[in-house]
Amino acid sequence: MWEQVHSGDYWERHKVAKRGRFVSDRAKARADKLLEKPVAMPWRTVRDAIHDLPDPERNPAAASSVHNHRFQPGARSYPGHTGSPLEEPAKTLKAGVHGVHGGENMLRHADGRIRYFTVRESARLQTFPDDFVFHGSWTEAMRQLGNAVPVTLAELLARDIQCRSRRLVEQRPFQ
Repeated sequence: MWEQVHSGDYWERHKVAKRGRFVSDRAKARADKLLEKPVAMPWRTVRDAIHDLPDPERNPAAASSVHNHRFQPGARSYPGHTGSPLEEPAKTLKAGVHGVHGGENMLRHADGRIRYFTVRESARLQTFPDDFVFHGSWTEAMRQLGNAVPVTLAELLARDIQCRSRRLVEQRPFQ
């Protein structure tokens, strides 16, 4: 948010023209509370995750060259289920329908257009590598992704557990 509101670095990194830049009022308010640029790494936005994928709705031919990257029609917004804004971190992917078909598994553009995430886009949000191929229907793949732990989170947890285990072994050698 800092880079979007204060420095503009986010927009430059993604080559977004000034007329195409949109920051929600909520994001502006949050960024304005920050007195200086945060030291931590920036949040990963939906755009950060999917910027180099072809638009599956507008360019289906190019999208078909990417595994699991097909447009899924029928996305509709409901109160409380409005999709993930392109310029913000993604909302949690839902594993099932939960009464609202598609739920939060949608991309919301600044102009209000929405569409379902493709399986590949959802996999990117969950930090799966691009060579990981999902099998089955869109619904089944989205269920798998909604139930998945993000790959980079699993890696960090595994490294932490490994480090802690080594320290325990070093502190208490086996008899």
